[in-house]
Amino acid sequence: MSADNVKVVREAVESFLTGDGERTAQLIDPEVQFHGTVGGLEEGRIAHGLPEIMASFEADDLEAWEERRLVPEGFIDAGENVVVLLHEYRRGRGSGITLESETAVVCSVSDGRIVRIQGYMDRAAALQAATRSEGSGRPT
Repeated sequence: MSADNVKVVREAVESFLTGDGERTAQLIDPEVQFHGTVGGLEEGRIAHGLPEIMASFEADDLEAWEERRLVPEGFIDAGENVVVLLHEYRRGRGSGITLESETAVVCSVSDGRIVRIQGYMDRAAALQAATRSEGSGRPT
């Protein structure tokens, strides 16, 4: 089943990044919770449902960043969880300052849909959290 979870998460990430809201909605549970990035400015914040998640990303993009790119670099099977390794690139609005970071999100999958997303500034912390109860976590 975990290979199926990786497929669900991979498709959800790709559809989200390409703006295919209809496909994204098929792969994400309507009650999904997006937890703010551990170690980031939004730590502790929770967005409920895809519309709130989308609004959060759009507000962040419009206010602070002239350009923002998220590039998935790998998907790690951790049973019910999938760790997505991301390369983030941002260029500040007005300042032109660039910021690049290697981050991760842990997606929890149930019944073929993502039900919880947790961001991490530290990839090792994401892997540890995802595999705490799920075995070794295998890169795919």
